[in-house]
Amino acid sequence: MTAEPITGCSSRWPVPPQDGYTVDDLFTLPDLPPHTELLDGSLVFVSPQRDFHSTMIDLLTTGLRHSAPPEMKARREMTVVLDRRNAPEPDVCVVRAEAVTGRELTRFEAADVLLAVEVVSPDSEARDRDTKPQKYAAAGIPNFWLVGTAGSDRHPVVRVYELDPVNKAYALTGIHHDRLKTGVPFSVDLDISAEALDAL
Repeated sequence: MTAEPITGCSSRWPVPPQDGYTVDDLFTLPDLPPHTELLDGSLVFVSPQRDFHSTMIDLLTTGLRHSAPPEMKARREMTVVLDRRNAPEPDVCVVRAEAVTGRELTRFEAADVLLAVEVVSPDSEARDRDTKPQKYAAAGIPNFWLVGTAGSDRHPVVRVYELDPVNKAYALTGIHHDRLKTGVPFSVDLDISAEALDAL
């Protein structure tokens, strides 16, 4: 028995090259879905966002923008080039202001990123908790936040990590439930309670 071709379907999945995709491919392949990432030479497509994911990104981006000193900028969902085979898209990042070179900018280099933030989604949990933090650390990004939920009421929780430059791995420096207070990459004091999220 052979499968019948689907009639009326004109989309074709891209066929990867033998050695995988590169950053150049990510930015030149036509018709890739929005927010496509490159991890280990493979294209990663994201599922539709849940409301928690979207509003948490808004809450953090707005708070970071209000707190950031002039030499730093907060951005949401921008590609960060780690190396030629890895270009993830953190949900939020803080970059050096001089790296924001114009409105046509599509990516940042890892050396310009001071903080990468991932909001955990069910479809990307392993990537958000394991794969991406290891790659951000190896690329030398000094700070990483992992955002999820906790408790029966599923309230927001932010885990704050700092890079240990000796072993190129992140060390947990704090777990924040209702208020996020940290001094890196700059002084931050944000209401991250469920009420703050619900108010958006």
